[in-house]
Amino acid sequence: MIEAKNVIDGNLEACCTSPMTGFYRDGFCRTGGQDFGSHVVCAEVTLEFLEFTKSQGNDLSTPVPD
Repeated sequence: MIEAKNVIDGNLEACCTSPMTGFYRDGFCRTGGQDFGSHVVCAEVTLEFLEFTKSQGNDLSTPVPD
């Protein structure tokens, strides 16, 4: 198995653990063959960005239960 790297070829760091995020719900921005949606982006965003995306029908701030 190839180890996932960040965009500057370094080791991945946990992105968010409260709530636990990532396709594998391990806090890391990594994916695998089971992830048909390719959930591979971790970013710090502003409240304004979250409000805008929600107003456009893409709610990125409400946790989705496992």
